Amino acid sequence: MDGRRRQDIHPGLLVEVVLKQDQRTGKRTRGVVRDILTPSPNHPRGIKVRLASGEVGRVQAILIPEKKSPEEPGFLKDEPESSKGGDFP
Repeated sequence: MDGRRRQDIHPGLLVEVVLKQDQRTGKRTRGVVRDILTPSPNHPRGIKVRLASGEVGRVQAILIPEKKSPEEPGFLKDEPESSKGGDFP
């Protein structure tokens, strides 16, 4: 997903932005969205956001965290002891 549609962006989302001072080079900065600053539903150069760090830039990419694999801890939650059936046949 790219960052040109406001409806795709929300606070807490991990994104890559281009800061104003990096527009010439296109250097991207990774961060978490704190506020959406662009009022329009879309913007050709990317929706402007404020990151949790306070930096302001236009979203170039929305980073979707990879799903955990079964080998990684925390993939499936263990059932609590009370729900394992205890005395039931």
